[in-house]
Amino acid sequence: MNAPAILNNRPRVLVTRRWPQTVEAELAERFDTVFNVEDRPMSAEDFRDALGKFDAILPTVTDGLGSEAMDVSKARTRILANYGVGFSHIDTDAAKKLGIAVTNTPDVLSECTADLAMTLMLMVARRAGEGERELRAGQWTGWRPTHLVGAKVSGKVLGIVGFGRIGQAMAQRAHFGFGMKILVQNRSRIAQDVLDRYNAVQVDTIEDLLPQCDFVSLHCPGGAANRHLINSHRLDLMKPGAFLINTARGEVIDEHALAQALMFDCIGGAALDVFDGEPKVAPILLDCDNLVMLPHLGSATEETRTAMGMRVLDNLVDFFEGRTPGDQVA
Repeated sequence: MNAPAILNNRPRVLVTRRWPQTVEAELAERFDTVFNVEDRPMSAEDFRDALGKFDAILPTVTDGLGSEAMDVSKARTRILANYGVGFSHIDTDAAKKLGIAVTNTPDVLSECTADLAMTLMLMVARRAGEGERELRAGQWTGWRPTHLVGAKVSGKVLGIVGFGRIGQAMAQRAHFGFGMKILVQNRSRIAQDVLDRYNAVQVDTIEDLLPQCDFVSLHCPGGAANRHLINSHRLDLMKPGAFLINTARGEVIDEHALAQALMFDCIGGAALDVFDGEPKVAPILLDCDNLVMLPHLGSATEETRTAMGMRVLDNLVDFFEGRTPGDQVA
């Protein structure tokens, strides 16, 4: 099938949240596109209904397409073209049983997510969140030698858990920008030439990594396999003044254990862009002064969010023209 055939047949497509206007315009031109104009999360019941009405559904990383949402006997939907690199929110086994392909959007968000991880690392090390809160509350009394003294970043040891595209982009910034020594833990062996680009050393286990690091940045996949990868035992292995940064997935950290470690000064601090059960944030985290929190902004630049949408569009066009999408993951 060629491109004009798509325009004539116009597969029916549901976009679950609002996207950049340029991408929405492209989708509307090529497909019979329905947008969630209220921009509110859809329920499991909404998704079950949509699976019977649309040829394609375009979810985001915060859409819950688990077993409950996919509990239908048959589906009109033929592809879930995910807007985001992570797809642990999609029950891929259920999708396979229904004959639904799943795609994601790798590559295009690596740079900006690494930028934000560096932002978080600098913020928590230099106590920027505490300082801004103090200023806005009108509580600053002026410069003094012992006021909000933080930790130096340059030249320190950074441990990276998960050394894919984003982890490597983080290593580039940390090593070449701040002279940091890079240690890596990854579920598979990293080619030596890749490690050499960042003068990085791979260790076998997280237990080997944590005690050596001044900063630990998480860039591993989410999902059941990595749920609470960072737990109380592993937090105890970190240096007392070390910092934990997470731009991966919220479920990777046991948030209650993290809050305890922060409140009792077992580690120096933490910085989170993602949360377990977001947009809800565990109330216990809100009481931690040595914690920086951002509302899942890793890919939130105009350039990246547009590129993500265009990547989804490419996957849809490939699929409906009879080609295997380049980003098909299930």
